[in-house]
Amino acid sequence: MEDIKKLIRSIPNFPKEGIIFRDITTLIKDKDGLKLLIEKLIEMYKDKNIDYVVGAESRGFIFGAPLAYGINAGFIPVRKQGKLPYKTISESYELEYGESIFEIHEDAIEKGKNILIIDDLLATGGTGEAVIKLVERLGGIIKEIVFIIELKDLNGREKLSKYNVDSLIKY
Repeated sequence: MEDIKKLIRSIPNFPKEGIIFRDITTLIKDKDGLKLLIEKLIEMYKDKNIDYVVGAESRGFIFGAPLAYGINAGFIPVRKQGKLPYKTISESYELEYGESIFEIHEDAIEKGKNILIIDDLLATGGTGEAVIKLVERLGGIIKEIVFIIELKDLNGREKLSKYNVDSLIKY
């Protein structure tokens, strides 16, 4: 994963003083790095009997859709409030700098289906926890949760401790 980690740009003092922002745009623009990452994810989950990959807006979409394709699963987007066109259920969550609301279509997941949740970053665990609550309210069975990057010092993994959580790159 060092080949992938070196493609992630670190930006000091963004979005505020004292924060080091891990910017994946440099990773996803690199065709070889992006291909390597998606192939690694497919290898990790191809034999896990996943029905749906659920991706959190917005960077979870970047990795989730090709992963779903590669493991022969469907892809379900979880979006910020007001972005989905059909009836939704919602869940609020805490961010490092405030609060937001995620939504999912109320008919997105059939009860008992196996779910893999994907997002780009595990920091405090707030977004992951909100997606988990939405999936479970619809009756999905969370088999795995994967993050591209984990910021270990923020202890987000603790909020998700009853689930199988993977992260590919740790800071």
